[in-house]
Amino acid sequence: MIENGIRPDDHIFPSATKSCAILSRSDIGQSIHSLALKMGFDSDVFVGSSLVDMYAKCGVIKDARQMFDEMPNKNVVSWSGMIYGYAQLGEDEEALRLFKQALLEELEVNDFTFSSVIRVCGNSTLLELGKQIQGLCLKTSFHSSSFVGSSLISLYAKCGVIEGAYRVFDEIPVKNLGAWNSMMIACAQHSEMQKAFELFNEMEGFGIRPNFISFLCVLLGCSHAGMVEKGQFYFDMMKKRGIEPGAQHYACLVDLLGRAGKLNEALSIIKEMPMEPTESVWGALLTGSTIHGDTEMAAFAADKVFELGTVSPGMHVLLSNAYAAAGKWVEAAKARKMLRDRGMKKETGLSWVEEGNRIHTFAAGDRFHPKSKEIYQKLEDLGEEMEKAGYIADTSYVLREVDGEEKKRAIGYHSERLAIAFGLITFPPGRPIRVMKNLRVCGDCHSAIKYMSKCTGRTIIVRDNNRFHRFEDGVCSCGDYW
Repeated sequence: MIENGIRPDDHIFPSATKSCAILSRSDIGQSIHSLALKMGFDSDVFVGSSLVDMYAKCGVIKDARQMFDEMPNKNVVSWSGMIYGYAQLGEDEEALRLFKQALLEELEVNDFTFSSVIRVCGNSTLLELGKQIQGLCLKTSFHSSSFVGSSLISLYAKCGVIEGAYRVFDEIPVKNLGAWNSMMIACAQHSEMQKAFELFNEMEGFGIRPNFISFLCVLLGCSHAGMVEKGQFYFDMMKKRGIEPGAQHYACLVDLLGRAGKLNEALSIIKEMPMEPTESVWGALLTGSTIHGDTEMAAFAADKVFELGTVSPGMHVLLSNAYAAAGKWVEAAKARKMLRDRGMKKETGLSWVEEGNRIHTFAAGDRFHPKSKEIYQKLEDLGEEMEKAGYIADTSYVLREVDGEEKKRAIGYHSERLAIAFGLITFPPGRPIRVMKNLRVCGDCHSAIKYMSKCTGRTIIVRDNNRFHRFEDGVCSCGDYW
């Protein structure tokens, strides 16, 4: 068009930048931006908003913000694009701050704006704030939007309120593929796999074709539940339907086989992959090897990860834990030293609880909380009840070479236990205690929380970095498989 001497206008430029966003080609987007400036469209609200949206979706948040700040006039697209960009990068506070500012300026936000900010609340597990925004959606009649509905399903699921996710799903009048996928992943995370399979079939009954994300949802659930045959069935179905499995699908399959102890089969899958295995694929094999005490396979998987170049701190920690679990303390120390030598830090294990609009965060052995004295007293009193009920601490999960008493103390004050004790002394009887954790819950804490739920009669819901565990009357929804 340009070669033929036809000048683009304020309709053409936004279409071109939208294409750049879809392709994640910010480099081409910058060229279009330069052309728009030369042709005098630098102050056009439609062109400017499309450029903000393009930069944000490409992850070039600095350029998006500069464009946004320089715009003399802004519309819902520019505001929504900025909020989405911050949400996508995990800069949740800035996304929420912008949303609040948009409301103060009486901007008429749309369902895309609401969807982005609700997802921020889900990612930060801010349930109460999410509910308030849901109320705004009701007032502005955006509650029936599939985009808003999908985000609300994700919000409730991530905050451990699966019944809320079901309620939202049932109330969406016209469900798009995103809504079905959101509900399926919620079921997978909450160990409700039978329901996930039912949803998959219902979706097809409504004439909606599953996509690569749909299959990823059921594969992830099969991995969590140890359903090897089902997982392989859906993996094969995906290929038969012409959907090429990506690295994430292979990582799920390797994780499924690895957790089930089929480590050689998992390795065979990796060797047969049509693309180069990613860190998540080798990490899945490393996790399975650690669970089943195969340090030789764990070391092999770790070597393969390190060959990829830059490695996340989690990989070093996984390898170190694999050696420590097998009592190979020298090798474990070497893996930790390698982490330090590369200037990396192990992610601190944290657990948090939401009380109203306030988040209470705990680390292992933490005594900084204002209610620390009551929290530790509660754990001590509860510990006596748990021991009478049959609980015996399994100190093999303390991956440090220390004496028995120190091991008992170390494991007894893990972050999730402190968070649960806070919930017990703070929340009224009958209210479920929901705890979020950024790392995998250890085997002894999992056992201890079962006893906590039995001794207190409370429902305790714990989300670790892999899935949700719902503890009721001494039983966990994961069936002790995670």
